[in-house]
Amino acid sequence: MAKKAFSFRAPGRRRGRLRHGGAVIAVAAVIALAGTACTTASSGPVATGPTPPAVMVLKQGADNSNGDIFIAPDGGPVGGPEIISNTGKVIWFHTVPAGDWATDFRTQTYQGKPVLTWWQGTGFGGPSSGTDYIYNDRYRQIAEVKAGNGYSADGHEFLITPWNTALIVADTITTANLTSTGGPADQAVIDGIVQEIDISTGKVLFQWNSADHVPYSDSHTPRPASAAMPWDWFHINAVHLDTDGNLLINSRFTWTTYKVSLRTGKIIWELGGKQSTFKLTAAPGQVLDSAGEIFAYQHDPEAIGNDEYTLFDNESDGGIGLLPHSRVVTVKLDLSTKVATLVKSVDQPEGLVAPAEGNAQTTRNGDLFVGWGALPYISEFSPSGHLLFNAQLPDGVTSYRAYRLPWNPAG
Repeated sequence: MAKKAFSFRAPGRRRGRLRHGGAVIAVAAVIALAGTACTTASSGPVATGPTPPAVMVLKQGADNSNGDIFIAPDGGPVGGPEIISNTGKVIWFHTVPAGDWATDFRTQTYQGKPVLTWWQGTGFGGPSSGTDYIYNDRYRQIAEVKAGNGYSADGHEFLITPWNTALIVADTITTANLTSTGGPADQAVIDGIVQEIDISTGKVLFQWNSADHVPYSDSHTPRPASAAMPWDWFHINAVHLDTDGNLLINSRFTWTTYKVSLRTGKIIWELGGKQSTFKLTAAPGQVLDSAGEIFAYQHDPEAIGNDEYTLFDNESDGGIGLLPHSRVVTVKLDLSTKVATLVKSVDQPEGLVAPAEGNAQTTRNGDLFVGWGALPYISEFSPSGHLLFNAQLPDGVTSYRAYRLPWNPAG
């Protein structure tokens, strides 16, 4: 398959708009159906109205029982949560207002029932302002979640726990004294916040602030030239549950995933970065990056059991990369010897680097479904790493995350 070259504006930010050139990729199918502002397009004629971005299916070989594809395309004339089939057919599309983002669109379970969830708001990629929404299987809103304690929900994460609370993230701008590390005494900084929210009441049940637990010196991103310009030193982009119910909090700019006690907020271990609890190694056939790390500028740590974790490994923030391509890595932890081993990796099929965003989901049959973030690609791999499915969004259109999940709406 021929590679495409991409150029980026505003590297390192959420939106380096993507342009492509070079050879044209031969496609297996090109399917783009029109949709209304909120329409179901699974059968019958499709009404006129805002048209969701086309999906170009490059390889259609994952016709399995893993479900439909959930994306939230942005960068085209319209954006919003969208469900498509394995062939690219639009099943449902919900247009968000101009100027809004929609992110992290997926199915979850709330009060024992399947629901659709996403974040919607403004300012994604920096301090954001938004709301998390819950829709039922009739595509009707049944709840919304807002951050508490004066914060605003950020679009990087909206996770419903098995006990029907919500895990969300937020950012806050404050001032830090960095003289101990050679910085100014009044540096504006962006700290990362995690909150657990009672969905029914909006009460904050748990709150964690990155600045209370992680030193600013752990960051890999340079300070701005001016102390007045907020330094995005941590850049929180995920909070997930480990298999024991504690938290996995991910920092893009410290190159670290933190396991954090949901009871006390204390860090249990650090994977990667300047204070890694684990010695980092690579199994035969696997490679560490040029900094000797398993991952860098990463997203979406997922516990898959047996002390193994997958992460979307960007390896770049838009500048010079630590590897020539992005990938998904599987890491095995030995908690007794404190060794973390890179046991598997799946490279971006076009050999490209995603400068931001991205996720990797292990499906119910063991496939790996990948949204390539700021690259306009979606892929699925077999457990052995064979490419089963590959699709492309139009130039300049991307989706922060992508999922393949079962969804059976009410008739």
